[in-house]
Amino acid sequence: MSTTDLYPPALRPAHDGTSWFHRSEAWLDDKGKGAWIAAMVLGFVFFWPVGLALLAYMIWSKRMFTSSGSCRNARQSGLQAAERAARPSGNSAFDAYKTETLRRLQDEQQAFEEFLARLRAAKDKAEFDQFMDDRARNVRPEQGAADGDTDGTDTPRS
Repeated sequence: MSTTDLYPPALRPAHDGTSWFHRSEAWLDDKGKGAWIAAMVLGFVFFWPVGLALLAYMIWSKRMFTSSGSCRNARQSGLQAAERAARPSGNSAFDAYKTETLRRLQDEQQAFEEFLARLRAAKDKAEFDQFMDDRARNVRPEQGAADGDTDGTDTPRS
């Protein structure tokens, strides 16, 4: 039986000289900020000094304040993709097709946004009309009760 059989993969001694601490830190970094937060919460639940130590380490190492890259990298990669799409490829037939397709997609997007605006306006109008109808129905019985309010005689009050 070797030492690799005694320990789970995360705690096995590394052959490259890294400690379990560095391997677990790398594993948590790979999983993202949520894994660090989950480890901290579990540390507080099971033994509060461990959770406190993880919190201090995360603040000290600035892990809580740096972007894990998801939003910032996605935005940057989207901009890079747009820049690549705008560059000519050198193939004039493909460039013409790409230009026409992008123009058609922009027209479709504009038409769809106009459709959504008309749909929202129609929905708003229908809701407003329903409100006005309900209001008119509620006002009529109140007016009828006020008009029919007498003191028991057929003569109107003065």
